[in-house]
Amino acid sequence: MAKPARTARQSTGELERLGRNLRAAFVDIAHLQPRITINDRVYMEQTTPVSELVVLSRRIEVEHELLHTWVGSSKRVKLHGTFIAKAGFDLRKGLSIDIRPDGIMVQLPHAQILGVEQQQVDVLAFENGLWNRISGQDVQSELSVLPDLAWKKAAESELPNEAEETLQQQLEQRIHRAQPLRLVFKDEKKSE
Repeated sequence: MAKPARTARQSTGELERLGRNLRAAFVDIAHLQPRITINDRVYMEQTTPVSELVVLSRRIEVEHELLHTWVGSSKRVKLHGTFIAKAGFDLRKGLSIDIRPDGIMVQLPHAQILGVEQQQVDVLAFENGLWNRISGQDVQSELSVLPDLAWKKAAESELPNEAEETLQQQLEQRIHRAQPLRLVFKDEKKSE
């Protein structure tokens, strides 16, 4: 029969090993070292000042059209934009890991759309009217609408939810533990 002090040292050693494994997983996934506590004692402080953790990227396509008629003369501009939307976590809102013998709790904000990057814009239609001509301002105005449409489409998608599920899966694949792993999301809002 093991002595209680030896058993406590062994279980603390196992928790510290688990803490190192969790740190390694976050360094691997996010290139950051989070703050880790074991039984309410700070084991490792957060060291890398990373502000965002991008977990998923998805291609988003949007179209917008300007059709304007003036005194029977119509002009038309139709654009198609391809964007990459990135979903993940704003770590400025906090990230902490608490390891206990009965479980591991990772606290972080809900996933959100972190950015939308334009990849390509195609002109699908560019038709001048006889006296109602397309101006540079018309084209610029239409080009400026595309990123907003892409951001809105990304925010309405399931991308933030998928990012949360993906992080859970990535952590479970990298951390071999006996305790249950719980992700706890601190804020309520999950959109933009």
